[in-house]
Amino acid sequence: MPSSHANALAAEPPRPEWLRARLRIGPGFGRLLGLMREGSLHTVCEEARCPNIGECWEEGNATFMILGDICTRACSYCAVTTGRPLPVDLGEPARVAQAIEQLGLQYAVVTSVDRDDLPDGGASQFAAMLRAIRARSPGCRVEVLIPDFAGSSSALDLVLRERPAVLNHNIETVPRLFRRVRHKGNYRRSLELLRRAKTAGAVTKSGIIVGMGETEAELHETMRDLRAQNCDYLTIGQYLRPSAKHLPVARYYAPEEFAALAEAGQTMGFAHVEAGPLVRSSYLAHRYAPSLTNG
Repeated sequence: MPSSHANALAAEPPRPEWLRARLRIGPGFGRLLGLMREGSLHTVCEEARCPNIGECWEEGNATFMILGDICTRACSYCAVTTGRPLPVDLGEPARVAQAIEQLGLQYAVVTSVDRDDLPDGGASQFAAMLRAIRARSPGCRVEVLIPDFAGSSSALDLVLRERPAVLNHNIETVPRLFRRVRHKGNYRRSLELLRRAKTAGAVTKSGIIVGMGETEAELHETMRDLRAQNCDYLTIGQYLRPSAKHLPVARYYAPEEFAALAEAGQTMGFAHVEAGPLVRSSYLAHRYAPSLTNG
């Protein structure tokens, strides 16, 4: 997308004082950072500039990002670098599995950049990673946060055959804004992915980022669309603009508005809704997901 968002939309409102994350740097943070560097591994925590990195890393929880750190898409909200990715690193799944074993994780989250340059969108790397983790840490349940694989059913099946504990695919925004926010994605395609995963027996999850210009009615519509696919879990968090080149924040939601969205989601039938200003798709996943996982 062109970088003219700032001219096309209203000026970004000032960030509220309560929207702050304290960076906790202690021995847990340093140990995890060392493991990542030693294994030449990437995390979405760093690449997407997650505001919760201090809290999660200090507790030994990180969201591993496979298939490199260069994405083939340029979504207008995302801080991950866009460009031409490097060839697939076939040794990466083993290194992720080793790091998970060293951390002693019982629940791990793995995501990836979009790899539209690959025939299967990177699905075979997800499958190899799930097998490698199971071999080294059979008790560890793995949540995968996957791209849409350009709608490929065979690619999705590669991942589903390895039975991840949770199959997560973020819808991110409402239909009206989808092309502006995720111009290479497709709203209905994302819903279909979640429907197919649920039909295959997976526990499913999705996420929405608010503050990009949507209305409350549109948010509720998207939440109902997700429930129509029998999506189990939902996360809702505040959009924070990564740089001046990205889509400006239309507005900041107050904590009580997130509480109301969570309550609405529970009423719609989600098993759990994690909603808050700093909530991201894998935030605290290890605390609420085990009650439903099939792994």
